[in-house]
Amino acid sequence: MTAVLDHLAIGTPVLTDGWELFGGVLGGAWAYGGDSPGYWWGQLEFAAGPKIELLTPTGGPGAAFLDRFLAARGAGPHHFNFLVTDIEGALARIRAFGVEPLGVSLANPSWREAFLHPRSAHGIVIQVAQQGGSPQSSPPRELPEPGPPARLDLIEHHVSDLDGAVRLFRDVLDGHLEAAGTGTAELTWPGGKRIRLVRQEGLPLGGALHHIRFTRAVGAFSAQDCERTGLLARRLGLAVELAGQSLAVELAE
Repeated sequence: MTAVLDHLAIGTPVLTDGWELFGGVLGGAWAYGGDSPGYWWGQLEFAAGPKIELLTPTGGPGAAFLDRFLAARGAGPHHFNFLVTDIEGALARIRAFGVEPLGVSLANPSWREAFLHPRSAHGIVIQVAQQGGSPQSSPPRELPEPGPPARLDLIEHHVSDLDGAVRLFRDVLDGHLEAAGTGTAELTWPGGKRIRLVRQEGLPLGGALHHIRFTRAVGAFSAQDCERTGLLARRLGLAVELAGQSLAVELAE
C-alpha cells in the first residue's frame, strides 16, 4: 500500500472566489469535478504540488456535514486527501496506528474512502481514498482562463503534538521526512507535494492549517496579484503566501 497527498479541500458557500483565486490568479487548470449527494466539488491542478478542491453545499441531507462546517467556522480548509493504492491495507495501517477510521465506504469501485476525525488527525479531517479509473468532466462556465502557471509548493500546518503528527504523516501516510528542526518537520510526496509541520501549543483540536504557499513557475507575482490574492484568500478563510524569484509576501488571515 502506498499513499500520496492528492489535494487540499476548501469548503465555501461562494465558488466564484475560489475560481478567481486558484484559477485566474494562481494558474490552476481544471482537473475534474461533479455533483455528489448534497454538495458539488471541483478540483484545479497546478504546475506542481497538490490540487485544490472546492466544496459547496447544494442542499438536502447529504449537505449536512458541509453545512455544519460552514456554520461553525465559515469558509476555510476542510480536509487533506491522500490517494492510496489499497484501501483495505490503508485501513489496516490506520487501525494499527491506534486510530479508528470513520465514514468507511467501500461499495463503489470507482471511489472507496474513509476519514480520520480532526481530533485523531491533528486538527484537520484526513480523507484516504482509492480511486478507480481516470475521471473526466467539463469545467464550470464560471471558471476563468488560467493565469500564469504556479506551483503549490508548501502547506504549513501547525500542531500541538509534533512527534505524533510526524508519525501519522510519515508512517501511515507515506510522507518522506525531508527535514526536521527544533519545533518543525517537513514531509514530501512525489510531484512536489510538501507539508511543513510546526509545533504550536493550545490549538483547538490539536492543530490548524496555517497557510499555503504558491510560487510562479516563471517570473514573480505582481503587486496587483498580491492585492487580489489577499482579498480572495480572506473570503475563503485562508492565509496564502506568494513567493517570487526574490520576493515573498505573506497575506495574513
